[in-house]
Amino acid sequence: MKKFIVTFTLLLVAQVGFSQDDAFKKDVLKVIEMSGAANQMKSAKDQIIQMVPKEKQAAFILEFDATMPALYDKMAVIYMGIYTKDDIKAMLAFYESPIGKKINEKAGEIMEKSQAVGKEWGEELQGMMMKYMQ
Repeated sequence: MKKFIVTFTLLLVAQVGFSQDDAFKKDVLKVIEMSGAANQMKSAKDQIIQMVPKEKQAAFILEFDATMPALYDKMAVIYMGIYTKDDIKAMLAFYESPIGKKINEKAGEIMEKSQAVGKEWGEELQGMMMKYMQ
């Protein structure tokens, strides 16, 4: 009987631990979404799709979108290894604020504009490198 009680107690503790981890993971996934990652991925998809022939774009979008949950799960594991539950709660509070919502809303636009600036800088850097490689 003693073994049964100990085993039952351990199982109960393990179950509570897993449910807390599930809640933590849900919060982390919400932070990832609210931080603008989803908008950034949409922006990236919009750029990539331009390279796909029109007749194959619908199939590409379906396949691309199907990969997103696994990507976000992998990202969540990274966040959970770096941030505490309190960190994530604080991030959620921030992203639910007006400025946090604006950051999420503008993430795609910022990414696009940053890529353009990065491309321009890369072209300048290439010229500089050529000067020193001769």
